[in-house]
Amino acid sequence: MSSPETSWNTRLAVRYTDDKGVDHEISPIQSFTPTFATTAEPLHSIERTHVGVVVQPYSLTFSLTVNAIGPATAQLTALALNATEFSISMQERSGDDWSFSTIVLSRCVITSASPTAATVAGAPQATFSGFSMHVDATDAGGAKTSGPLQSAL
Repeated sequence: MSSPETSWNTRLAVRYTDDKGVDHEISPIQSFTPTFATTAEPLHSIERTHVGVVVQPYSLTFSLTVNAIGPATAQLTALALNATEFSISMQERSGDDWSFSTIVLSRCVITSASPTAATVAGAPQATFSGFSMHVDATDAGGAKTSGPLQSAL
């Protein structure tokens, strides 16, 4: 009989920090999906393949879905309509099974908001999608990784 390597016993929390530095918990939240794309494609030649690599800019995007109950949906809608930059962080609320201690997407902008229809069966939901200009990820051991590199303009 084999046993799983770990048993998931962790609750995660998602927060956003507005442009005034005020921290807000997003609750109740249905999903949060950060996506980090570091696209690269091989460079070919007529003599042979894979002679180099073309690295494209990072793409840091996110999607989060919240129930339209409580203040989070209205606050996120205000951020979207005002094109206000903010930060989103995901961290452990309880437990220690997760690979990371925190993932922080900073300088986020919401590009679309999609509310669902109101139904008899439950509260409507709203899905917010957007992009981030920077990410910091800290693993469970405390090692921090950041990307993409930021330079002064």
